[in-house]
Amino acid sequence: MPPRTTPTERQRRLGSELRKMRMAAGITADQAAGLLGLDRAKISNIETGIRTISEERLRTLACNCDCSDRAYVEALVRMARPNGRGWWERYRGSLPVGLLDIAEFEAHAVRMRTVHIAHIPGLLQTSDHALELFRAVLPPLPEHEVALRLAFRVERQQVLDGDNPPEYVAVVHEAAVRMQFGGPKVARAQLEHLLAASERPVVRLLVIPFTAGTFPGSGQTFNYLEGPVAQLDTVQIDSTHGPEFLSAEAQLEKYRTHLDWMERIALSPEASRDLIRDIADSL
Repeated sequence: MPPRTTPTERQRRLGSELRKMRMAAGITADQAAGLLGLDRAKISNIETGIRTISEERLRTLACNCDCSDRAYVEALVRMARPNGRGWWERYRGSLPVGLLDIAEFEAHAVRMRTVHIAHIPGLLQTSDHALELFRAVLPPLPEHEVALRLAFRVERQQVLDGDNPPEYVAVVHEAAVRMQFGGPKVARAQLEHLLAASERPVVRLLVIPFTAGTFPGSGQTFNYLEGPVAQLDTVQIDSTHGPEFLSAEAQLEKYRTHLDWMERIALSPEASRDLIRDIADSL
């Protein structure tokens, strides 16, 4: 296949994992090229996600790197297989690539954990709530851009409706639940939507009450996307300049610890629903 001009974040991640495997085994790029029957430039392109790698070559590389973790190798093989165009590719050239990368990671996640302090998680937002957020950015977005982002958000939400949806754990601070974006009517509809979503088998909604006090990461919004093996987990952090993706082992451990702490201090799913119901009834 010809080289890619703009590899996705997931394709770059596959390349970085192959490079990590090669370097851990003490194999040089030249040696890997000899093993796989490629020139050195193609090894570099594979490791940056610009070029694909066949299943046979990937297994050959793993074998010669003495990688005995079969589950990890099989997960890499699945990442390397061509899966056709994901639905998000329809938006390429129209929306920032970071948004498309989020959708691709969500589509392949086996479990998702998310933390939101001032906002409702995107996968659980109503269209009216999302519209308020898209219209409150600087510089302001033209209406056709707002419409594109809303359509994309709605399609992203369908990841929880598939034949085999991932488990979705959403930790939301009480501050986010009390925000009245769009006014009381929109806010109440959003809370009722949250309550309905929380009853779905794959969704676990936990609210951190104001009384919980201090906790790590209290100023951050992030998503923890679990892969088929722990080594392929990914953290996605929101920023004003677009999403950032983290995958170093120490970073993954840090955010797992954050999430575990937050889940411990959050209300139970039942108590969380009771709090949301009380707030909705007060609007």
